[in-house]
Amino acid sequence: MNRLAPSVATRWIIGVLVGAFFAIPLISTFLYTLRASDGSLSFDRWIALLDPAASAAIKPIWTGLGNSLVLALVTVAIVLLLLAPTMILVNLRFGRLKPAFEFAVLLPISIPAIVLVVGLAPIYLQIGRALGTGTWTLAFAYGITVLPFAYRSIQASIDAADLRTLAEAARSLGASWPTVVLKVLAPNLRQGLLAASLISIAVVLGEFTIASLLNRQVFQTAMVVVQKQDPYAPAIFTLLALLFVFLLLLLIGRLARGNGKARS
Repeated sequence: MNRLAPSVATRWIIGVLVGAFFAIPLISTFLYTLRASDGSLSFDRWIALLDPAASAAIKPIWTGLGNSLVLALVTVAIVLLLLAPTMILVNLRFGRLKPAFEFAVLLPISIPAIVLVVGLAPIYLQIGRALGTGTWTLAFAYGITVLPFAYRSIQASIDAADLRTLAEAARSLGASWPTVVLKVLAPNLRQGLLAASLISIAVVLGEFTIASLLNRQVFQTAMVVVQKQDPYAPAIFTLLALLFVFLLLLLIGRLARGNGKARS
């Protein structure tokens, strides 16, 4: 088996190529935001984001970013409060429904976003009449979009933990089902729940088609509008969004490692 393992040089070459694949576009975008009209490099465009007078033109981006963050919170709540308990229930009590449930949850990944919007448009007419046309209502559509990704993350943690034994032990000690889920099962699924939350936030911050066709102002649609007047501001906000998601990834990885050490 050792003969089949790649050599150190091969691993370094692969690592450098993969790193360059991601780093070169990011570095190019960063240099693009720094390049002034005379060819010199300056942080004036980055500083202008904090200047109230200069930032008036990019106000739609700040508004869209705020809407996207609210959407991210609501979408994560849907994943953690609806999807995760349902998965636990299916795995513990309704094992025969697991194949059908998995098929239904993974189905949105095979449906193009534009087709999904066509089906959701009549539903959103009724949602608009009942709950209003606030941007936060997009979370219902985003909750469907993130289902396949969140499901895989949570299911990996479920497969790694013996939920049935943990649940039966807690129930035998007199714990109620809410206590079992919140204090016994959820800590053992922390890594999957954190990963599902990160994926949900990344999908919400990067989604454009659904918000555009349903005429909602979010981060991506606002950047398209501002880009027609200032091509540099959207590039800066794109880098900041990637940095934000990267920091979330590091935080989740640290929390997951800490949880593993505590268990051991």
